[in-house]
Parts: sequence; C-alpha cells; structure tokens
Amino acid sequence: MRNLKQYFFKRKGETEMAKKAISDKSVTILNFLKANVDANILADDIAEGTGLEKAAVNGVVTLGLAKKGYAERIAGTIELPDGTEKAVKFIRVTPEGMAYDHDAALAEDAQAAAGN
Repeated sequence: MRNLKQYFFKRKGETEMAKKAISDKSVTILNFLKANVDANILADDIAEGTGLEKAAVNGVVTLGLAKKGYAERIAGTIELPDGTEKAVKFIRVTPEGMAYDHDAALAEDAQAAAGN
C-alpha cells in the first residue's frame, strides 16, 4: 500500500509558495467585472458577456476570485416578468480585484520561482 501521507501532506522542510497570478478564465471574468463595476451582475450575465459556460463562471468566481478576495457575492433580488421577486447573488469586484495587475502578478510568480 502506498504511503498516503506523501500525497496529502507536505514533507518536512517543504514550503508551498502561493501563486499571485490567477488563471486566464479568472482574468476574463475579472476584466468583465471591472468593465461593469456599477452594474448588478449575475453569473448568467458574465457567461453571456464572456462566452464561458455558467458553471465555469460560478466555479471560477467561488474557487478563484472570491477565495483570493478579488470578487464577492452580494445577496439581492430581481423582479421577474410576472412581477414576482427572486432571490439572487450578484457578483461584484472588490477593491482588491480592481487593483489586481495580471502582468505584475505573473512577474512576481516568475521571480519567486527563480528564487529571487
């Protein structure tokens, strides 16, 4: 039987370097949010505006952007055509997301990987 610890735990002396750069899909979504900073944006809106699947948008927002503090979900309501209201989560860029510079993050990751 394989030693499962090697798969799930860091070995003694190893350090894990947190990457600063985000994925290409994250950049696409973040740029869309930055361009629509004053709008109430839903995952459907991002999917339509970027050409990404809604499931991918939700995954990237939850596991990437929100986790790093670049976007957040805000509870709200929308009015449906029949006049009823529906609870939704709007997606908004945070101040940290507005300040994110992808080129600078890539350069910082490259410098860290080189050991500088």
